[in-house]
Amino acid sequence: MLELIEGLPGNVVGIAVSGRLTLQDCQDVLVPAMQKSLKRHDKIRLYYELNSRFPGAAWDELDFGLEHASRCERVAIVTDIGWVRLTVKALRFLIPSEIRVFPTDQADEGRAWIRARPRPQMEMEARTAAPVPARRMRPRRARRSSPAPAISRVALEQEQTAAIGH
Repeated sequence: MLELIEGLPGNVVGIAVSGRLTLQDCQDVLVPAMQKSLKRHDKIRLYYELNSRFPGAAWDELDFGLEHASRCERVAIVTDIGWVRLTVKALRFLIPSEIRVFPTDQADEGRAWIRARPRPQMEMEARTAAPVPARRMRPRRARRSSPAPAISRVALEQEQTAAIGH
């Protein structure tokens, strides 16, 4: 069963999944909500609360969100289901938007994060970039010139062969 979560900003599509999710649920609820939000906003956010251990065959249909991934700036998933958490963490590099997984007891933090304004890119880089301490360079010692290059093994063998034969 799929239900829309009310009370979220217009650029956030929030759904709660419990029990078995069907393709019909996705077509009747999720797809229209995303299309409506995409008509009004360049970038949208997705908020999923997954309370079903085995969401059903229609779990694959949630990739509708991935179809529009370039227009999603954030995805929040709230669940205590271990395999879902691990799968999302393992595949997050495939999703071009920010994605975070929250345990169900931190659903409020998930909703706050999905609502929060993104920081400007330069400000984020400035905050995350740690200052690099200056390295004290030791004065280099002058290198002594090395002795003449050693005779190669082949040249040495040739000299020995010549000396024996001479």
